[in-house]
Amino acid sequence: MAGMTEDTTFGPATRIVHHPYVPPAGFVAPQPGVFKASTVIFPSVAAMRSREWKDKSGYTYGLHGTPTTFTLEERLCALEGGLQCVLVPSGLAAIANVALALLQPGDEVLIPDNAYGPSKDLANGELARFGIHHVLYDPLDPADLAARITPATRLVWLEAPGSVTMEFPDLCEQVRICRGRGVTSALDNTWGAGLAFAPFDLAGDGSGCLAVDISVHALTKYPSGGGDVLMGSVITRDPALHMKVKLTHMRLGLGIAANDAEAVLRALPSIGLRYRAHDVAARQLAQWLQQQPAVAQVLHPVLPGAPGHAHWQALCGAANDGHGAAAGLFSVMIDARFSQQQVDAFCDGLRLFKLGYSWGGPMSLVVPYQLASMRSRPAPHLQPGTLVRFSVGLEEVEDLRQDLEQAMRGAFGAA
Repeated sequence: MAGMTEDTTFGPATRIVHHPYVPPAGFVAPQPGVFKASTVIFPSVAAMRSREWKDKSGYTYGLHGTPTTFTLEERLCALEGGLQCVLVPSGLAAIANVALALLQPGDEVLIPDNAYGPSKDLANGELARFGIHHVLYDPLDPADLAARITPATRLVWLEAPGSVTMEFPDLCEQVRICRGRGVTSALDNTWGAGLAFAPFDLAGDGSGCLAVDISVHALTKYPSGGGDVLMGSVITRDPALHMKVKLTHMRLGLGIAANDAEAVLRALPSIGLRYRAHDVAARQLAQWLQQQPAVAQVLHPVLPGAPGHAHWQALCGAANDGHGAAAGLFSVMIDARFSQQQVDAFCDGLRLFKLGYSWGGPMSLVVPYQLASMRSRPAPHLQPGTLVRFSVGLEEVEDLRQDLEQAMRGAFGAA
């Protein structure tokens, strides 16, 4: 740059590290810059001592935020309707961050029986070792939730819909119960993604009078969209609650990579388009599967008769010009007359649906589950059989349908 001077008395290695060039300000592009840092440089000792890491007023260390991570946090708040956000290495890390921030020995946490499996594993493992008790409740019965809240209950986890079996609860009533009993509610909002419904405005009137206290989100899924990033978020509206989460986040040393933040920032502008495409394709395939003789039940909240369909309709039905909104995820119960080996052969026979965990990416996925090992309560709303979950990607719907058809024919014959 013109006018720039360089101290040539330094050796070449020093000149490279301490080169005085600074690029001109004013560079603007569609994507924000990617700032990578562990160390952050301060202009003076006074600045070092006065700078505050808790409120985004400045930068102190890479774990406490960079322009890249601050930007992602604010955009995620805009997506979900929150005011504060912390970023963690995975969706499960978000769940753990909340639990460790809010619970202590002697406390109790309530978890829906159809919750994300690793969340229950965390409660059975680390939380139990820390002296924190957990209780499973029936997600389809608000009265059961109310009856299980005790003076020791400090946190209630909510999922809409439940993991794998896709029951959609009366989320509004669950939140009302928690509010009425003075218990913090935390929602796993990965399925809704901030698009199917507003977790901090469940009443839909803009007042925020009916809102979850915390929304956790596996950004690994739809915000990333590529099946190549692991990340999670914890979003709140209450400053005091946020600070509890943030201080635990700091003490645990949780951080994310700048390039992962870049990937999510790049994908966020298209999340609405992708979510809608996944939704449309999944509905078509779910409706087709309802007609197949080998399928005893299709578990998708948008389908009349599916467990919790009325609750989905009430909360999500106004989106998309009245068509409602839903993720591209559903499960089926293969009829009980078929063996586990036949179901496995069906999954192995799929060509476009690949065997793999997670969802929300461009490639369609399939996973067979052994449901008996995942639930502690009877589930009379589920038909007998073997459960298979599908994540619908961005392929052509007709190609996916033909893939399902040929795999069914090979595994189940004419059914």
